[in-house]
Amino acid sequence: MGAAQEEPIPLSALQHYVFCPRQCALIHLDRAWEENLYTLRGRRLHDRADRPESLVREGRRVEYALPLWSDQYGLTGKADVVEFGEDDLPYPIEYKSGRKKTSDADRAQLVGQALCLEEMFDCAIAEGALFYHQSRRREIVLIDDELRESTFQVIAAVRTLLAGDDLPPPCNDSRCRLCSLRDTCLPSLADAMEEAE
Repeated sequence: MGAAQEEPIPLSALQHYVFCPRQCALIHLDRAWEENLYTLRGRRLHDRADRPESLVREGRRVEYALPLWSDQYGLTGKADVVEFGEDDLPYPIEYKSGRKKTSDADRAQLVGQALCLEEMFDCAIAEGALFYHQSRRREIVLIDDELRESTFQVIAAVRTLLAGDDLPPPCNDSRCRLCSLRDTCLPSLADAMEEAE
């Protein structure tokens, strides 16, 4: 069965999976969600970006909360912001409440958005941006072959995860202190139970 015939993957699942496969399963399979300081900050930041709106700023058309989809890759979601310049090419911008991360979690989500936009507008997208609220700066992301390939691997891994019913083991590392699902996941308890088996 092709991606177009399967249930579409939410773009946010790509970010969740790269951050922690167990978190991705808890959110997208078990429908678990808890708020913490980081999710509340993110929700507040997205309040503006999540309201569909179109405006022109400095000669660019700016679309907020633009619905996205890709039949080819089986993706669906919403772009925080897409700018259209004079060439009318879409430029995706993903808003994040924290600061720049060392992992590719945010970049995978951005590339997923670019894949959708390429299919929707029949174009090629060479770059996008991550806007980190804490630094109030954009991180330019070159959407090159290497980043695309790693995102294709993430899409395949998420599809496999969501097609099954196995909960991945917890990461039980420094990521856990940032995770709103720590009390649901119980990483140290899960590790102890796995060792006892």
